[in-house]
Amino acid sequence: MDPVLVDFATRPAELANAVVRHHRCVIASSYVVVASGGHLKVDFAVEGGEDIAETVLSVTVLGAAVPMDVTLNDEMVMDGLSLSDDEDPGGVREYLVSVPGKILQQGVNVLRIRNTDHADADNDGSLLRVRAITVNPAEDAGRAERDLRVRTGGRSVWTFATERRTLDAPTWQPGPRLLFHLDRGEGESAARLSWRGTDGAESAIAFRSDLSGFHGHFRAADGVIGELRGTLTERRAVADAAADDLGRYFATEEERDGVWRPVGQLRLLLDDGGAPVERVTWSDRKGDATSLTLRTAVTGISGPSATGERRDVTGKVSRVEASEEFDDWGEVAANLLHKASNKWLAHEDSADLEFTFDSPVTVNAYSLTSANDCPDRDPSDWLLEGSHDGRSWARLDTRENERFGRRFDTREFPFPNTVGYRHYRLRITANSGGTETQLSRVQFFDVDGGDTPPQPGISDFVGYLHHVGTEPVGYRGTTVPAPVSVEEDGTDAEELLAGDFSDTARSLQDAAHLLDRLTQYLRP
Repeated sequence: MDPVLVDFATRPAELANAVVRHHRCVIASSYVVVASGGHLKVDFAVEGGEDIAETVLSVTVLGAAVPMDVTLNDEMVMDGLSLSDDEDPGGVREYLVSVPGKILQQGVNVLRIRNTDHADADNDGSLLRVRAITVNPAEDAGRAERDLRVRTGGRSVWTFATERRTLDAPTWQPGPRLLFHLDRGEGESAARLSWRGTDGAESAIAFRSDLSGFHGHFRAADGVIGELRGTLTERRAVADAAADDLGRYFATEEERDGVWRPVGQLRLLLDDGGAPVERVTWSDRKGDATSLTLRTAVTGISGPSATGERRDVTGKVSRVEASEEFDDWGEVAANLLHKASNKWLAHEDSADLEFTFDSPVTVNAYSLTSANDCPDRDPSDWLLEGSHDGRSWARLDTRENERFGRRFDTREFPFPNTVGYRHYRLRITANSGGTETQLSRVQFFDVDGGDTPPQPGISDFVGYLHHVGTEPVGYRGTTVPAPVSVEEDGTDAEELLAGDFSDTARSLQDAAHLLDRLTQYLRP
């Protein structure tokens, strides 16, 4: 039989040999929530004449363990089964059940997964969160997952929420997100990954088999070591990703017998919220390994320019936070990013403002605009600091005894800087004598050089490739513009038939495969 795959980690879901319907369910970002008494139904087909002795059913769930019933063609497969919460009450669980082939029937089969927890539906513990469902022939277990990785692994941008626990700490603490995309045109996704930033920070992780998360370790730029773990929060098709989330593109070559030969294109994105990456090593589940060191001089918008023109990059700030703000009157830190008559006010004579950019930016000037009243609230002494990760800060500029000449007076402060940071912090240590501190606007500037073009003939990474069963070879790549289409084999990307999950949700390819066998079954 063709394997059955239902993967809710993407929107729309990835399906193979399946039509999904639901009752009392909610579609979340990377799973489906099944409320108490609700169920998911998966219709799949078995070709006539197939002799199947046994299949393996896998149901992957997230969060607290919730009892569930599973039936196949109205035959009970799992009756109120629930795994223990002892080890990791918030983790990923996989239920594996052997299903006798005699339960299957030729044509359409109906698999139903029901939440049998009768607790109050408002109780979070009664919600069953289903990430994936597969049915594989016993002699080829895992085929559905392998097919999915080949079909979507290189076409996906993966986003993970991370947590860190330092060596001596008893609890996990939230960390920056990890954004990851890797495609060398071979279909396989990374199973293990390690990288080093330009600030010396290092991390190494191993992914779960379904890429729903990872576990690993890190060494921060300041030498602190600890554990690192992550949970998949989003998986987007490359075609749907923002331009800034597609990383860098390289034309690559292999060296064999002293001769360099083209071997296709590499697309690489690795953003852990810290400094730019300078070294990356990964291996896939087949055991093939790749390692490369990147040239970090190509810096895009942060690169130096021949013109030296200053550019306002404040629009790239994605978040601003203040140590204190006057929320009741709407005088909050977010006002600082816009040209208007409103302001930010803190009921203190000192305060901190932290600005987070979408990606690292090399700021070498900033401006402050005084507010509408009370000159004694103007900042007079402050520090500007930069950080790759929001934890370790470098001092960039120091000012003392500064004065603003009038209300809504904008003053610009240049300073030397060649390093791109994602976080900038303005630490106001004193104002002009008042008990409160205020500003109308903060702006950041860099030197406008546009996108720095690659230099012909100069490699932008060097490393090695080592395929299982062969000798290692040299590997290098040169930056090239992003292609218009991400498909390299001349075919169109797989499309999905849009529709409400309560009706159908299936890919066009699977719809064509199943339509002739499901028409009668689905007819009202």
